[in-house]
Amino acid sequence: MGSVFLLAARRPSVGDGKRIKWTRPLSLAVFLLVPVILAGCDWPEPEQVRRNLHLPEPGFVADAGRGKDLFQANCAGCHGLSARGTRQGPPLVHKIYRPKHHSDTAFHMAVKSGVRQHHWNFGHMPPVEGLAPEEVGHIIAYVRREQRRAGIQ
Repeated sequence: MGSVFLLAARRPSVGDGKRIKWTRPLSLAVFLLVPVILAGCDWPEPEQVRRNLHLPEPGFVADAGRGKDLFQANCAGCHGLSARGTRQGPPLVHKIYRPKHHSDTAFHMAVKSGVRQHHWNFGHMPPVEGLAPEEVGHIIAYVRREQRRAGIQ
């Protein structure tokens, strides 16, 4: 019992004055305090996160065919009828927009909130009003299908 008290009573040693040297008592304190601190955090509900990210309901199954129609009605004016770009907007069938670089969630967020210009010189993309998350999911399925057809994985 006395050795435990002595370990807990030791102060963390400061090596070169710039970094704290990790000791057992310091590690134990961090191990015990972090969960207590995190328990006090107010985590958002999964449904609220889904709505904030403009994501479809759980169990949603996207349809690329429906997405093509929605894309042509809502996106083709800037991104072209086959998602290959116009003078007003960039091509979405391009390696920059491959899933490993721009996730489906990034597309959902772009529709909901717009996007600041960052890859191309077309200006900022405004939010697209009036599209439900499920409709955006169908559009993404269409774009991903066209990317695969073009050899973009």
